[in-house]
Amino acid sequence: MISPKIVVLDFGSGNIHSVVSAFEEVGATVELTSDRAKALAADGLVIPGVGAFATVMEQLNAVGAPSIVDQRLSAGKAVFGICVGLQVMFETGTEHDIETEGLGQWPGSVTKLDAPTLPHIGWNDVEVPSESKLFEGISEEQFYFVHSYGAASFALEQETAFEKPTVSWAEYGSRFVAAVENGPLSATQFHPEKSGKAGLTLLSNWLKNL
Repeated sequence: MISPKIVVLDFGSGNIHSVVSAFEEVGATVELTSDRAKALAADGLVIPGVGAFATVMEQLNAVGAPSIVDQRLSAGKAVFGICVGLQVMFETGTEHDIETEGLGQWPGSVTKLDAPTLPHIGWNDVEVPSESKLFEGISEEQFYFVHSYGAASFALEQETAFEKPTVSWAEYGSRFVAAVENGPLSATQFHPEKSGKAGLTLLSNWLKNL
């Protein structure tokens, strides 16, 4: 069996090596690079993200990520976002009263979580729709979150470029988007690479559906 070739986009975000290691553990051939040709050619492209929305978008813009993501998705080639890598798929993100334009793949905005204590750190349940492919066999498991911002809504009735999105939810103070599966574009607010066996199974599920 040929290992799927995965590119983890190298744009300066922290904690990328744990993402690389997790994908290698589930059988992928992984390269950490910002090379455009390699990012376009890979079976799957991973957009991790740690830190502030605006900073991550600045870093992504610096390596031409918006056009790479657009080109891959237009060709039906898989993209997977993690943490802020999910958040930047929305139209905008607002932190400290500053609104930053995201990649605009999904309608809506990322804002501060409505919770008494931030950041949201630790294990949490995820409310998973029955049709989810990412969570096959692990819909009852908990996953590891580290964030203070999230998407409080997802306009399922609005058209996206792909099939109707499958949206999973979590709750911390209020509900927020925990994961989205939308044709070739998938993303999780939690960190699969920090979520033990369940997280590795989720990454394996994504690879199986490339």
